[in-house]
Amino acid sequence: MDRNKIVVGLDIGTTKIAAIVGRLNEFGKLEILGLGKAVSEGVIRGMVTNIDRTVDSIRKAIDQAEEQSEIDIGVVNVGIAGQHIRSRIHHGSIIRQDPTSTISTEEVNALTNDMYRTVVQPGSQIIHVMPQTYLVDNGEPTTDPVGWTGSCLEGDFHVITAQTNAIQNINKCVQKAGLEIENLILEPIASSLSVLSSQEKEAGIALVDIGGGTTDIAIFHENIIRHTAVIPFGGNIITQDIKQGCRVMQNQAELLKTKFGRALAEEAADNEIVAIPGLRERPPKEISIKNLAGIIQSRLEEITELVHREILSSGYGDSLNGGIVITGGGSQMQNIRQLFEYMTGMDCRIGYPNEHLGKSKIESIKSPMHATGVGLVLAGYHTLNEGEKEGFSEASLSGKGSRNSRESGFINRILEKTRKILTDDLEDTTNY
Repeated sequence: MDRNKIVVGLDIGTTKIAAIVGRLNEFGKLEILGLGKAVSEGVIRGMVTNIDRTVDSIRKAIDQAEEQSEIDIGVVNVGIAGQHIRSRIHHGSIIRQDPTSTISTEEVNALTNDMYRTVVQPGSQIIHVMPQTYLVDNGEPTTDPVGWTGSCLEGDFHVITAQTNAIQNINKCVQKAGLEIENLILEPIASSLSVLSSQEKEAGIALVDIGGGTTDIAIFHENIIRHTAVIPFGGNIITQDIKQGCRVMQNQAELLKTKFGRALAEEAADNEIVAIPGLRERPPKEISIKNLAGIIQSRLEEITELVHREILSSGYGDSLNGGIVITGGGSQMQNIRQLFEYMTGMDCRIGYPNEHLGKSKIESIKSPMHATGVGLVLAGYHTLNEGEKEGFSEASLSGKGSRNSRESGFINRILEKTRKILTDDLEDTTNY
């Protein structure tokens, strides 16, 4: 694999747009060359609503990343999220022409690609198809039917859809910013690459990415992604609660949340007070930290309850031996891990995107708020690595192929890597 290849991740979030430039070092670890950030002014709950403002923010982030990395950026891996994301399990099957021959990789891929023709709701389109288990002639379930013999190959697939309009708006923004999309990736999948270990995915784990507009959930078990969901609440609604509850300005509410906020009111002392500058010719406003924490805790309890409900409804609530990993900007709230553990009864940890990071001069990249961006860069190396090893077409790697075929191949390669390679700790390999 070309260690000098540069990959760029573009995280178009509700509160920020971040461009991250990275390459692999000689040890197979990700070295961050540049980081550009800009305030996101045209995105609401993960969906682009104002194309022009979003384009301006993308350009600002890209310009910063180019200046810092001294790299001209033309191609990016982009994440997609938002409350429009839907996922369901679908069943597919094919009848084999020669039941006596062994099942080939091409046949398995043909069954997967056939799932892209699944009928979905009007105005939506399939972005990812993820194999769960296969059956050959109603035999025992398997995750790898290659080499088996039989007349009928069946499979269950985790099919993820997104609104066509949301996808088109992302494409428009990136193109108007003078860039090309290499891969469009569901953000929880990207985040999982940067914060989860192979052992956690094998044991069973729920990734909870708390962003500004939404909270994304991805559940893994036996190294396969089993369930995805999006909750339309994130850090911004907590800021709105503080603004209304404390009767302060929007920017003051955001500062109160980030600097003094806590997820558990009982952890705040009764005598802790912070003074907020008053409006013109008015005295400063005093805010009780305990009251502030009470406002935050109420909203976070609601989000946690919704997350727990999704975990239970997925059917894997009793199978997640790894517990919960909380990441994203919202995971930086004090005491949030304790709140999740108390409400869900599951072990929790904060997910930092340093699972595969090497030494970097940019220390801020290790913050959970950059988990998705770092994962988008890592996803690019999954594509490059698998393309070189398995001889995927030049069109699929250069972005010249169709959107569905490129994304299908990308996800299949990640899943194939998960099944066959990630049984060893990724930290000890150089496959990225």
